Amino acid sequence: MIDAIEKSRVALRAFFKIARLWRLDQKEQLALLGQTDLPQLAQWAEGRGPILSEDTLERISYVLGIFQAINILLPTPELANAWVREPNKAPIFGGRSALDRMMAGNVSDLYVVRQYLDAEVGK
Repeated sequence: MIDAIEKSRVALRAFFKIARLWRLDQKEQLALLGQTDLPQLAQWAEGRGPILSEDTLERISYVLGIFQAINILLPTPELANAWVREPNKAPIFGGRSALDRMMAGNVSDLYVVRQYLDAEVGK
């Protein structure tokens, strides 16, 4: 069974890979992770730092699911990675981007985006 340290490392590696693909700056990364501690973010990016809380793991799980769903819907990587920043007419976005909705600060915002995309995928 995977321990908490390894679970955190795996989750963070995946998160930072997506952050690079989506071209997230540090402020955006902190918002998606529900964090405010820039030095801690830097430690995590280097593979160090404290074990992730359940809340942070949940947030990363939603980001991974969102990434996966986008890549199913938009199989061209460039389009898939750009989609998060594009204005969206779907009612849950109100003309704003998915990233804007995800960065609102609540884990429920990540959940709503994930739920929307899962419905679009047909899960």
